[in-house]
Parts: sequence; structure tokens; C-alpha cells
Amino acid sequence: MADLTPIKLTNERYRLDYHLQAPSGWINDPNGFCYFKGYYHMFYQYYPYGAQWGPMHWGHARSKDLINWQTLPIALTPGDAEDRSGCFSGSAIVKDDTLYLIYTGHNCYDDSDPDRYWQNQNLAYSTDGIHFTKYEHNPIIATPPTDNTQEFRDPKVWEHDGAYYVVLGSQTKEHLGRVLLYKSTDLRSWDYLGPLTQSKQADLEGYMWECPDIFRLNGQDILLTSPQGIVAQKEQYLNLHQTGYFVGQLDYQTPKLMRSDFHELDAGHDFYAPQTMLAPDGRRIMIGWLAMWESEMPEQADGWAGALTIPRELVWRNNQIYMQPIQEMKQLRQKQLAKQTWDLADTPFICQGQSTAEVNLTLDLKQFAGQEFTIQLQDDQSTAQVELTYTRADNKLVLRRSDRPDVRFASLHEQDLLQLQIFIDKSSLEIFINEGAVVFTERYYFKGQPSVQLKSDAVGQIDGTVYQLANDVVQYH
Repeated sequence: MADLTPIKLTNERYRLDYHLQAPSGWINDPNGFCYFKGYYHMFYQYYPYGAQWGPMHWGHARSKDLINWQTLPIALTPGDAEDRSGCFSGSAIVKDDTLYLIYTGHNCYDDSDPDRYWQNQNLAYSTDGIHFTKYEHNPIIATPPTDNTQEFRDPKVWEHDGAYYVVLGSQTKEHLGRVLLYKSTDLRSWDYLGPLTQSKQADLEGYMWECPDIFRLNGQDILLTSPQGIVAQKEQYLNLHQTGYFVGQLDYQTPKLMRSDFHELDAGHDFYAPQTMLAPDGRRIMIGWLAMWESEMPEQADGWAGALTIPRELVWRNNQIYMQPIQEMKQLRQKQLAKQTWDLADTPFICQGQSTAEVNLTLDLKQFAGQEFTIQLQDDQSTAQVELTYTRADNKLVLRRSDRPDVRFASLHEQDLLQLQIFIDKSSLEIFINEGAVVFTERYYFKGQPSVQLKSDAVGQIDGTVYQLANDVVQYH
């Protein structure tokens, strides 16, 4: 790989202005999200030599505020005996003033047959948070349990009561997704404790669980994971693979996670493989991959593909997870473009000609006599558009895109207000509704300058504020 040359950007038409991206090349899952020596660190699955998925490296960036990012040298490169075909996803933890990365080594039996492989778990470390050394006795977990298939990846590590634990995404020999639990005192030697929980049925909860993450939120233990194989229903599980969570209580002694049914986390087309970290101030912050495997990625023609979502704080309220943009996002507000009350009957344009904007709208449903309310986003160079419609009778949200036929749905609990916070970037939309009770994440490729227009069958008013947002918040090495 030393002779390969990183792919170059040839066009920046779709480059995002305030989202974390690689300098060029392909990225997918966020990895190793952590805080170390005054910086937030984000690693990501990265192939620098092409705009398609390839042998995975770990790209790396750091930030003081989760908004302004500095990309750093590649942290992990595949090719050693334990990770010959790729350094797959994993996580990070700080111990004794050292930053440790735990990651999956991917190894093909034969490079000409990528479907035949084995996976193991490995360790790397750094004292400066920039330069990483692979542990000389890798792998630290060499093989999966005997009742597992070769699907054995994505370690997420944490500390509890003086011991270290890691969960792994895996699959039983009956092809049911599950998570495995291991324990260590030193991050190097690991004891297998058993499966925490597994899919009840492949078509209902998945045949493989990727990217598990376990954390505590307001008294609840949350297992966040990305199952593969859940069969689509009329208005749920409509992406190729899903991302969501189980809620319950983790018994470290058994060990078992007594948990609920699966809940989807994001209602949009383009959200997968998120990872969380506990910030120094106690917030649980999450970043996900702003894409989905089946989505078209026209930026590949320009020498890159993929990005990460804006950081989101997770809150447990009303028996569900709320995803809210972190407060630091307010730092991006460069200029207030509008702050007023609009008459819905005028079908007003709220925002025009801004490729990076934040739109905040509040509709008083007690005063809303109509049946539907629609917010439409459309650029000035084509008829392509995104429409989000709220129906009062059933509190349902429906998102339609003119560039693809598959619709997305979500439902709200009975509310007095409909609040929308919309983040527009050059090729993305992230729509947060009622403080993140519902979120639609969309990779949407504007060809021109987008506009935001409101349409309704009602006579009424809506309050709103629009901000122009900063760009160039990522420094590329």
C-alpha cells in the first residue's frame, strides 16, 4: 500500500461546509469517539486511495469544541498479520494517560474471494493522541465463541467499577444477531462472559448486529446497534439496514441485558452506525455516518464519498431517546437572516439562496385549524425537492424526495406545538422535530441554492428564525 497515492478531489460542488469529512476518498462508520488531553477525537472508516469502499484504514480528526475540526494523519493502516485486509470499526478509551484504540482486524482467506474471511480484535495505543502503535501481542481476542459465525466485529469498550468491558457485534450459527460481552483488568487480556442478548427472530430483529454501543442514560441502560436483515414494514425499517436501540437494565453478574423491543432511532434515508461518547460535562453525545449503503453517492465522481452527521446530544424523556443538536452548534450562526411571524396563507418563503443555513420554526397547533402543514425545500436550478408534511389528524410526518421513490414516515405524540430545527448544508439535510423526538437525516444533493417554503390548507401563523451558518470549519492536512 506504500506505493499507492491518495485520490484527489476534482470538484467541490457537493462538499459539506460544517460536517466532518475526509480530505478525499471514502469514509463510513465513525470510530473511537472520545476525549483525550483537551481534544475530542473522532476516527472513521477510511479508504484514502479511492472514492469507493476498500481496505479500511482509520482516518482521524480532533476538535476543541466538536465544531471546528483538524484532520490528522491516518491512525491505523491495515496490512499486518492480524489486520491484513482491513482495520474495521472499533472504539477508544483513556487509561493511565494513554489513548487506547480497540478495533477489528479483517482478514480474507483469499483476496480473490472477499466473502471468505475471519475477524479478530486488536489494540493500538498513543501517548500524544496523534501517533499510534499497534500492540505487539495482537490479537487481544483471537477468535469468536464456538457457537458464532465469522461475523465478529465492532468492539465498544467502557469502564465500570474498576474493570473494563467490551461488547462485540456478532451472529449465532443460526444466523441471529447478538452482542457478546468480554471483561478485562488491563485492556490486553480478555475473558469471555457470554452473550448479553440476541435477536428473537431474524426478520424482526436482524440476522447480524453491527456497531453495538452500551451506555446509561437517565437510569436506563441503552443498547444502540445497527441490525441487518429486519424486514421492511409499511412505515418502518425501510432502509437497507436499520439503526436503533433496546432499553432495559444490564446485569453485569449474569450477564444479561433485560431489554425492550427494538426502536428505530432516525426516520431518514441516510443514517447508520452511530457511536456515542460521554463528554467531560456528562452529556452523552452521538455522531453517525451520514449515508446508507444503498444510497447513490454522486460525489464519488469527484474523488470522495461520505460524511459524518452533526454531533447530537442524547436525552431520555417520555420513554424514548431524543436526539438534539449539541449546544455548540450555535457557534456556527454567522448572521440572523430572519426573525418574524409568517402567515401560512401566503405560502411564504422562509429562506432563499443559502447553501448553509439553520431554520427554526414553531407552529402553535392549538391555533392550527387546518389538516396539513408542509415544508418544502427546493433549489433554484432544478425541480428537485424535499417535502415534509405533518398531518394533524394522526400526528404523522411524511418525508418525500423527488429524486427517489421511497417515502419515510414518523409519528409524534400528541403535542401543542410543532417545532422544527432544520440544518441545511450543501448536500445534506438534518431535520429535528419537537426537540429531537423525531429526526430525519438526509443526504440530499442540491444543484443550486436551496429555498424553504411553507404550504398549508390553514389560515394561521408560524414563528421562525433563520441563520446563515459558517463554512470551512474543517482544516485538512
